[in-house]
Amino acid sequence: MNVLSIDGLTVDFNTAEGKVRAVDDVSFAVPENKTVALVGESGSGKTVISQTIMGLLPTMADITEGHVVLSDPHGKVPPVDIATLDRKGKTMRSLRGNRISIIFQEPMTSLSPLHTIGDQIGEAAVLHRDCSAAEARDLTQEMLRLVQFPDPKRGLDTYPFELSGGLRQRAMIAMAMICHPALLIADEPTTALDVTIQAEILKLIKDVQAELKMSVLMITHDFGVVANMADEVVVIYHGRIMEKGTAQDLFSNPKHDYLKALLNAVPSFNMDRDERLMPIRPIEVKADSLKQRGTASKVAPGQPLVEMHDVVKEFTLRKGGLFSTKPASVRALDMINLTIKKGECLGLVGESGSGKTTAAKAILRAIEIEEGTIRYNHGSGLENVHKLRGPDLLDYRRRVQLIFQDPFSSLNPRMTVNDILTEPLQIHNIGTAAEQAERARSLMDLVGLDPRFLRRYPHSFSGGQRQRIGIARALALNPEFILCDEPTSALDVSVQAQILNLLQDLKRDLNLTYLFVSHNLAVVDYIADRIAVMCRGRLVEVGETREVVSNPLHPYTRALLSAVPEPDLNTPLDFAALDANRASEPGEWPEPFRVVDGIEPVLIEMEPNHFVCAPGMKTRGALEGTAA
Repeated sequence: MNVLSIDGLTVDFNTAEGKVRAVDDVSFAVPENKTVALVGESGSGKTVISQTIMGLLPTMADITEGHVVLSDPHGKVPPVDIATLDRKGKTMRSLRGNRISIIFQEPMTSLSPLHTIGDQIGEAAVLHRDCSAAEARDLTQEMLRLVQFPDPKRGLDTYPFELSGGLRQRAMIAMAMICHPALLIADEPTTALDVTIQAEILKLIKDVQAELKMSVLMITHDFGVVANMADEVVVIYHGRIMEKGTAQDLFSNPKHDYLKALLNAVPSFNMDRDERLMPIRPIEVKADSLKQRGTASKVAPGQPLVEMHDVVKEFTLRKGGLFSTKPASVRALDMINLTIKKGECLGLVGESGSGKTTAAKAILRAIEIEEGTIRYNHGSGLENVHKLRGPDLLDYRRRVQLIFQDPFSSLNPRMTVNDILTEPLQIHNIGTAAEQAERARSLMDLVGLDPRFLRRYPHSFSGGQRQRIGIARALALNPEFILCDEPTSALDVSVQAQILNLLQDLKRDLNLTYLFVSHNLAVVDYIADRIAVMCRGRLVEVGETREVVSNPLHPYTRALLSAVPEPDLNTPLDFAALDANRASEPGEWPEPFRVVDGIEPVLIEMEPNHFVCAPGMKTRGALEGTAA
């Protein structure tokens, strides 16, 4: 039996430019206790379909044709056509959060920062299950236990900002599950999560689905997630279905050219070093228009451009404990020693909270460090970044740019795209107003966006389009060193392929240098020359990319690689092994990798140019991390 049946759904948006068709004659079904994956690029209509099902379409949207029928698999409630209901009516409100629930893409923006997790999850139970506040609190605690919250009772009184991304997503899942819905819509539930947390969330959805016997509509652009979760797949493009069928059929024998193109755009561990991704809409790099203004860099390729030596960064917590008067602190960077060479791409990988972004911000001098030095080579030798002042610091800001992870919070909602792209040029007094306007147009072309969108505000773009605007802003000053903080985490596979190829081309043509922070090891394997692996503020493994990927020596690196979902039905994730793995706990690592208090984290060259942190190993042959 089908829990959800969509037949001929058509949705139009009434905009200032006229009527725009977002969903065009879409038909598919979600069977009982099955998972259907809805796959497509940003702007293809996936989220509009989910909003239609939930009755959350904006006022400017109209359902012009079609039916969206929700059925009760137990036959206790007659089928209801959601397309005919008043979105703000009593019937729709009784369905939303009760028989149909949704996990949104970004848990931080979906959760209220003013209310505790317990109150937000329990609200659905109070509204739909007619229970008291005390009963709702008990149900909430049970749901937090079901989604494997570390301390469910304590979790009830925590606020979203106190939780990691993975725990916030678990709270969202608990909120969606508390009324035992017949249909769960998961809208990109793991997009911004690192691979180990992503694997945990996927396993969690599978386990809860099996326990509650519910159906799942999984909206995603990650074919690794599709291969591990979906029974059936629906491929959508510009609001129309291109292909649908079982996961086995679509992976083994894709028929439509669009699906073939999407699969070809996915980076994998088996790619040759010179092999390029095949984006659906390739971007032509016009290197002549992007050449550095002023004198070219005097640093020769392969020479040190950035050096981190014994860098320590600590953050002070709100309080040290119930009876403590001294505030506690956490060490985000613990004796980091790392060299980034001119013209290379160094991939920095690790779980959320491992210190990757903190290391990038320390290099940018967006934060101060407690100990150690960070030096940058301007062409006349390495200089201490934290001693730069005035014009020297402004010059450093122009040379080093950051691509942010979150495209939603990194763009000013009150500024047009044109203002966002020309602001760096105005700050650094580069060009006339006409030249700045022309530069903004060329940057839009560069990242695959229509220059006619320059007058729009960020809210009118999809998440992937917003990330491309952020990348264009980082390129505005023609920097020589770019800190890429998860630049493709919010992008679908085709746009990700565009951006990765674009970054490769810019690196080649302009001799750029990258620090590429990511949790997607397949992406890092494609773009990075070397990999540095971080865990709990320490570097645990550094080496040539292919050497680290093919021969990981540290147990933490092996765990990261085993958690990557591959777009291949023949290599599914081993959820049982991942569940039993304690690889992110340094105290649980086997000898000689176990971290012991009081012993400095020295990198040891176990193989040529392959360094591993092994405190329990004899220091014969040990090299300081700067040799890495």
